[in-house]
Amino acid sequence: MDCPKLYHSANSRSFRALWALEEVGIAYELEMMAFPPRSSCPSYLEINPLGTVPLLVDGDLRMTESAAICHYLGAKFAPDRLVPNASDPNFGAYLNYLHFGEATLTFPQAIVLRYGQFEPEDRRSAQVVADYSRWFLARARGIESFLSDGDFAAGSSFSMADISVGYAVMLSQFTGLFEDLPETVRQYWLRLQARPAYERAMAAQR
Repeated sequence: MDCPKLYHSANSRSFRALWALEEVGIAYELEMMAFPPRSSCPSYLEINPLGTVPLLVDGDLRMTESAAICHYLGAKFAPDRLVPNASDPNFGAYLNYLHFGEATLTFPQAIVLRYGQFEPEDRRSAQVVADYSRWFLARARGIESFLSDGDFAAGSSFSMADISVGYAVMLSQFTGLFEDLPETVRQYWLRLQARPAYERAMAAQR
């Protein structure tokens, strides 16, 4: 059986999928791509019409949503270890924070990056950057909320939800917002960075 293949750009959202692959501990193939791949490699559109990363190919399956890929890999290759069973009391919190990391914490930072760094000078907007920076920092209180109950997003154990949230914290280092996060959140990020799978994922993309 062929192993899963991940199309990935360094430090992009696809890092979630790369980290998840290392956490489940399976063999995989990694295709590194310059960012944004739809511009740097037009032929990529033939296999992923969205032109985005991640793209996970597992047999006939194609997945492009980073949080969904984390859930899929955990449920398929590490059930009950990285994805709580539906009967687990922490299952609801797990799902909530799995999606919170992308929809609530990563989205505003994508806007900050676009209008602060990626757009041509004449299209950049200090007001947009300021507004969405405040949005992110206000929503980051949700991390403080779950840390008041334990060390991780879904209770006392690390799960794929921590990869989703953790990547959003990682991204804040590129948006310049990391130092504005509370100390408890920065300590949480240090715990995540200490995981061997995180270190392997960082090494794999270099």
